[in-house]
Amino acid sequence: MKKFHVTWTVSLPFNIEKKEKHFVSSCHCLDVWSQGETEEIAEKNLKEAVRLFLMDCFERGTLDKVLKECGFSAIKPPTRAFKNPPSIGHMDVPLPFVIDEHSARCRG
Repeated sequence: MKKFHVTWTVSLPFNIEKKEKHFVSSCHCLDVWSQGETEEIAEKNLKEAVRLFLMDCFERGTLDKVLKECGFSAIKPPTRAFKNPPSIGHMDVPLPFVIDEHSARCRG
């Protein structure tokens, strides 16, 4: 049986602040936080925390509920590029999935 690997990538705003000896990273829109000894490590740890959070929500069947509770809503694609304030960074978080060839048809 063939397996297909699919990766969805979500782009989310995040922030990093220096706190004493560590850097604290946060994705406020999902209320997910992490930290690290450097800014790079804090961002890497946050991406992993967000990935685990979203995958856990998906596996529990609560992803739509959690996103709605966090204030997310679907919109039509903007006609021009939307830009957040320069003080806010964006991170791309890959969400890996696998599907077998017999399930490859959407039953939605």
